[in-house]
Amino acid sequence: MEKTLTVQVRELEEMTVGALVEKYEELFGEEPRSRNRQYLFKRVAYGLQEKAEGGLSERAHKRRKQITDEAHLRVRQPKAVEEATQPKAPAPVKRDPRLPQSGTVLVREHGGKRHEVQILDDGFLYEKKRYRSLSAVARAITGTPWNGFRFFEEAIRSANETR
Repeated sequence: MEKTLTVQVRELEEMTVGALVEKYEELFGEEPRSRNRQYLFKRVAYGLQEKAEGGLSERAHKRRKQITDEAHLRVRQPKAVEEATQPKAPAPVKRDPRLPQSGTVLVREHGGKRHEVQILDDGFLYEKKRYRSLSAVARAITGTPWNGFRFFEEAIRSANETR
């Protein structure tokens, strides 16, 4: 006795992606274009329905072809897609004008310890580790979130005065 379409579709819900891929290949005779579970589920369920109850009518196939022939298809990809696929040069690092020049060492006392942070062209160096922001350095020192400029305010001010 053959299973009803409803039972077959319910069984699909329990299948793994690998099993859905196999079922897809069995129904359509080719590999699926995606291994996305939801995509495979929908396509295989459609294939089962088409096999059990018949596919689109000839009239529907003609109408589908007519619609796709008349559709305004893009000749080029959308700009966002095109830009996303093009290799990009690294964005230039924008230096905060409040910072002293590269190579300057900011000194801050905290928790009874002296902390030294070197300003680099593209970040900060603290205890032989690079950081992207002063706030990240302040967090490493204190263990809590801090505004880096606020935490190093006095050190930045004195470094800027000596320029």
